[in-house]
Amino acid sequence: MPMGTPLVAELSHVSLVYEGDVRALDDVSLTVAEGERLCILGANGSGKSTLASVLCGLLAPDEGDVTLLGERVLAGGKVDFAAYGRARRRLGLVFQNPDDQIVTSVVEEDVAFGPENLGVTPQEIGQRVEQELRRTAMGEFAKADPTRLSGGQKQRVAIAGALAMHPRVLVLDEPGALLDVRGRRSVMRVMARLKESGTTVVHITHFMEEALAADRVIVMRAGRVALSGTPAEVFSHSGELRSLGLHEPFAARLAGRLQELGLGVPWTTDEEELAQAISHLAEGVGPKRGAGGREEAPPRAAAADERPLAVELREVCYSYQEDRRSAQARRALEDVSLCIAAGDSLAIVGQTGSGKSTLLRLVCGLELPDSGSVRVLGVNTARRRERRLLRGRVGYVMQHPERQLFAETVALDVAFGPTNLGLPADEVERRCQRALELVGLLGKEGCSPFELSGGQQRMCAIAGILAMQPELLVLDEPMAGLDPLGRERVAELLGRIKGRGCTIVQVTHSMDGAALADRVFVLDRTRVLAEGRPEDIFCAENEDALHDAGLGLPTPLAWALALRDRGVNLQALPLTAEGLARAIARACQAGEVR
Repeated sequence: MPMGTPLVAELSHVSLVYEGDVRALDDVSLTVAEGERLCILGANGSGKSTLASVLCGLLAPDEGDVTLLGERVLAGGKVDFAAYGRARRRLGLVFQNPDDQIVTSVVEEDVAFGPENLGVTPQEIGQRVEQELRRTAMGEFAKADPTRLSGGQKQRVAIAGALAMHPRVLVLDEPGALLDVRGRRSVMRVMARLKESGTTVVHITHFMEEALAADRVIVMRAGRVALSGTPAEVFSHSGELRSLGLHEPFAARLAGRLQELGLGVPWTTDEEELAQAISHLAEGVGPKRGAGGREEAPPRAAAADERPLAVELREVCYSYQEDRRSAQARRALEDVSLCIAAGDSLAIVGQTGSGKSTLLRLVCGLELPDSGSVRVLGVNTARRRERRLLRGRVGYVMQHPERQLFAETVALDVAFGPTNLGLPADEVERRCQRALELVGLLGKEGCSPFELSGGQQRMCAIAGILAMQPELLVLDEPMAGLDPLGRERVAELLGRIKGRGCTIVQVTHSMDGAALADRVFVLDRTRVLAEGRPEDIFCAENEDALHDAGLGLPTPLAWALALRDRGVNLQALPLTAEGLARAIARACQAGEVR
């Protein structure tokens, strides 16, 4: 930021300690300039969310000095409550979990809640509510009950409510974690417009590409600022980032891998710069979009029709209970049919509110369809007596699995499921130890699950399900809110579980993650858009349809298509980063590498 720019936040030697002597912030000093776009990165448990709460006046540190919007709210660890009250009127926060922020039973009333408390006139409130619901694409849900909305839709409501307060400083804690591709892009556009209007934006994210739009990036580690600088400066520390549970944006990782393969490309976080360098290295004009060439698929298991079905849905329709008595019934799913072979992995993708989570609840037998049939592991879920046969055979990891935690210790929490199955104590112990080993929590048995970091809580909840050794594992956004290395660990874990013969069904907003499944199921506004192998779903021919559905292509495939348009002769259309790097290397080596 230019010299002399006013500061909206000043933190000096700030420390904050939670119950149990957990030091969430440790001697942090930081300034935020007016109009700045600051991005905060860090692994789960590094102190990002705590820092966000301090910057928006929600938490007062135990030590240090804090000045917010010119108000000295904390001096030497002593709180000035009146100063906090004045500062908070122009500070906004979007929580990581929208359920922690929504307070009313009508969407438009929730968006109006903040402005009403600021004393804004009714006429102005109405205008703000309409404007922000339109900006977040939630206008048609103005009269809806937010508790009945999907996680992504709730997040949009929370963002609209924060924007309606017209804050001078807006802090967003993982605003895109529950959103589809289109939703995340929309939030990024909103942040860009807010910065243009002079609003200071503090953005916490685990999506490294989103940090590239910031003026400045800081990386947290164990409550301290580990790295600070421009995006390019911070991401140049690739080794240190990896040790902090993070990684570089895709372009930088690709550049590094190409260098390892012997190509003379520059290390850069700039996608355009890297694409130009690659096109200069590869001579000749290759095939344009739609031309042949597809990454060769690895050998697959036996065809689906040679194995029993783990899940079978036939012409399923489902409406929300609150709407069934209404003439304006709102369908969650319409005419959905789906078959999953035993031992397969299925990724369910779709825009926010398309019915993904509802579909999972039907698969688990937690909901019954209005029409159509659902069979799970050979059991017809319409019959209550038969549904009991699924007990212990189906494991369900919710969208916020940490909310499944309740016991005093990790060991007791993980043991709850297998104990309720009536297993002997020694078998329960064996299963729990194995599950904790799988998720990397051995040694934490005596800890309270509520003292774990967010990522560890996610793993603890998953361990409790794994300890029951289900035949079918159903997961709703298991990667949401996890740092990059946390996402990698969950992906590796699911691979090991599948290797043992378990059928896996997961909802995800990550197209890169969906590309790793055996099959992909695409929902679009409550209906089935497509179903098939990843290489059949994610292809150039489907790009427009996926885009219209609020989705996109896996990053490696999008890069491959863009490079082909530049004349790079790629003979394959890869779905993985490694496949893309090798395809580029082959294209460059086929010509004269300069």
